[in-house]
Amino acid sequence: MRLIIVGPPGAGKGTQGTLLARRLGIPRYSTGDILRQARRDGTSMGLEALRYMDAGELVPDEVILGIVADVLVKEESEDGFLLDGFPRTVVQAEGFRRLLDEMGVELDAIVDLAVDEEEIMQRLAARGRRDDSLDTIRRRLEVHRAQTQPVLDWYANADVRILSVGGVGDVEEIQSDILTRLGL
Repeated sequence: MRLIIVGPPGAGKGTQGTLLARRLGIPRYSTGDILRQARRDGTSMGLEALRYMDAGELVPDEVILGIVADVLVKEESEDGFLLDGFPRTVVQAEGFRRLLDEMGVELDAIVDLAVDEEEIMQRLAARGRRDDSLDTIRRRLEVHRAQTQPVLDWYANADVRILSVGGVGDVEEIQSDILTRLGL
């Protein structure tokens, strides 16, 4: 199964994505993990990404797509994968579609963890991390909305199944809901 998991910061993407990938026997890739691994491996795309990151710039879409392509051609990804944090932009979604077409595979679904902003504010503020001040949380939610909705709209227009799943409640119940919605 080939899946993408999306949701606002603090929605539980990491928790649900890890559980889902484990249950399906597929690798879970987050954009941050992919970038860090590419840097460690010293791949050409990883070194290119490092150049931008060291300069404090955003890594361009083409470089992100190249790094994602590198992991999806690995043997561990043959039977499926779960992507967390990618694609973040419509340009990335379009490039990802081309990549999947070249690989001869299709995306099965996007799992959209729906959590209201008040809950997100409480969750992130409770974590107590330095970057989780209320102003920072609000800004992160604004950025998420601005980036994610156009990507979801693009996928909806491309006839990709989008499953909106409530992300509040017991972790196992949420996971069960995701599996049911996927038909598993």
